[in-house]
Amino acid sequence: MSRPQIDASKVSMVTVDDGNDGQRVDNFLIYLLKGAPKTLVYRIIRKGEVRVNKGRVKADTRIKTGDIVRVPPVRLPDAAEVPDVSPALQGILDNSILYEDDGLIAVNKPHGLAVHGGSGVSLGLIEALRKLRPNHEFLELVHRLDRDTSGVILVAKKRKVLTVLQKMLVDKKGIRKRYLALVHGRWDKTTTDIRLPLLRTERKSGERIVVVSEEGKSCHTKTRLLAAAGRYSLIEAEPVTGRTHQIRVHTLSQGHIIAGDEKYSDRIEALADKESGIRRLCLHAWRLSFTNPLNGEKLHLEATPDKELRNIFRNAGCEVDLSSKYLTESPSKEITK
Repeated sequence: MSRPQIDASKVSMVTVDDGNDGQRVDNFLIYLLKGAPKTLVYRIIRKGEVRVNKGRVKADTRIKTGDIVRVPPVRLPDAAEVPDVSPALQGILDNSILYEDDGLIAVNKPHGLAVHGGSGVSLGLIEALRKLRPNHEFLELVHRLDRDTSGVILVAKKRKVLTVLQKMLVDKKGIRKRYLALVHGRWDKTTTDIRLPLLRTERKSGERIVVVSEEGKSCHTKTRLLAAAGRYSLIEAEPVTGRTHQIRVHTLSQGHIIAGDEKYSDRIEALADKESGIRRLCLHAWRLSFTNPLNGEKLHLEATPDKELRNIFRNAGCEVDLSSKYLTESPSKEITK
């Protein structure tokens, strides 16, 4: 499947082919207008400048084979040269592959690595993989993790795989994500379900944040207490929905800020983290279970926390045997690294 060639300075009418069937219109535009800022993509959709079969659409509208997409003229930034992948980063990524087949790659993303470039980041995970695998015509992120969050992330090698997995995420069926989070305070073991709507907003400084609000979108997070000692508790958090900062804000709503969360912590938690030697967000995408779109096989991927995070858990008195029967399911195929 080749990328349609358009002149971004003029109105273009693009016919959707089989390779883009079922894709969200915002993701189609990001794919089509290579290098376009996301803010631009969402603005032209919001203003009604993007049409599908002559009708207005929303960002999450899904296109199908044969649809005619009107793309307005836009000014794209000059394509920046993607820097070479350093030997150090290449080594880290080579050792972080959890699973790979003809349709997807599962990576144990390191803490501090952005999933894509932008906002001062010239080389993210997806750009690095594309640079290291020039023969792969198609490599796209299935979902995202915050830069400071480590753990399992999926990259699709085929459009069909991307579409099916993203539909699983939208429908909240067939895919299960679980995180490890070290939080401040003693987590109440009876707190197992958090259902609070979340809204994106801004602080007076212009910093973007997420808050609990009745005006927001419905959100559901399942939680389980794994260990507690002293200042901290280690919990498992399963986001049933997939909103931005969902786990971070849902734990905050219960009075428990995630350790190392500079965006949402107050002075007391920040001081406690400093005294405990915590200098990173203690949130890790631990397990990901789903049905492989290529062969129907049930996959259970598990990303072992890195040494630094394991040491933080231990020093907080919240070290647990992550391979214990208590924590392990019985999958048809389990991949751990």
